[in-house]
Amino acid sequence: MRLGVHFVNYSPPAREQIGPILARAAVLADEAGVGMFTLADHFLGVGDPHNPFLECYTSLGFLAGQTKRITLSALVTGVTYRRAGELAKTVSTLDVLSQGRAMLGIGVAWYERGHTAMGLPFPPVRERFEILEETLQVCQQMWSPDDGPYEGKHCHLGETICEPRLTRPTPILIAGGGEKNTLPLVARYADVWSAAVQSVEELKHKTEVLKRHCDNVGRDPDDIEVTKGYFFQDPFEDFDGFLKDVETYAAQGVSLIHVGVMPGNPDPIGFIGRTCDELLPKLAAIG
Repeated sequence: MRLGVHFVNYSPPAREQIGPILARAAVLADEAGVGMFTLADHFLGVGDPHNPFLECYTSLGFLAGQTKRITLSALVTGVTYRRAGELAKTVSTLDVLSQGRAMLGIGVAWYERGHTAMGLPFPPVRERFEILEETLQVCQQMWSPDDGPYEGKHCHLGETICEPRLTRPTPILIAGGGEKNTLPLVARYADVWSAAVQSVEELKHKTEVLKRHCDNVGRDPDDIEVTKGYFFQDPFEDFDGFLKDVETYAAQGVSLIHVGVMPGNPDPIGFIGRTCDELLPKLAAIG
């Protein structure tokens, strides 16, 4: 079992400490062998929109220069925050500069206020799913040798040139659990599925649905890594119970768990240090 750290804490005592604390958090995780370091992608604070909140890809680029091994990703990009070609170029740039450590984490978006405050359209959810699939297709085309046009219902690109880019496509993570819209996209496009489930029983059901969608498109479901987030749960409140819960998910195919460093945590560096020292070795021992 691998560990991911999801960092959403931008409220230190002094704002000039935001950058150093974020960098220290990522470096600690990187040096300890954490598998993934992720940031939320919004333009306003969630909960209180006036809370400090950093733009995701600028921050990931900053962390690419601070770290050496850890995978860097949004968890997740709202598809309506950026145009498809712009997003593909942004993530490809991060991938090149980090020497192959970027991942495109993407979802259908939900934070309406974060859109309207910035003058961004927030179409109905059905349309957002259409945009999500076209964006995934644009990214795949831009990360391939095909630099021709792309013409979709929502996305229109005269050319799909993306240079420089790595010789292999950037991995794609899709978050969510919707059986009619999200899981078919996971089956078609994702290398990683961030499973939005609350119980092992729900995961079993969603996994069966995902397998059926994979069968429909001729995809081996074992090619898709499954991750589970513990964003609002402190693993140290009941450490043994937490490990038992993780073991049950591991038995169902989950190979990475995300621990959240959320707003209000008074000591994000201490929390990450303890997570790396105490939790990471225990997870490594879980098959």
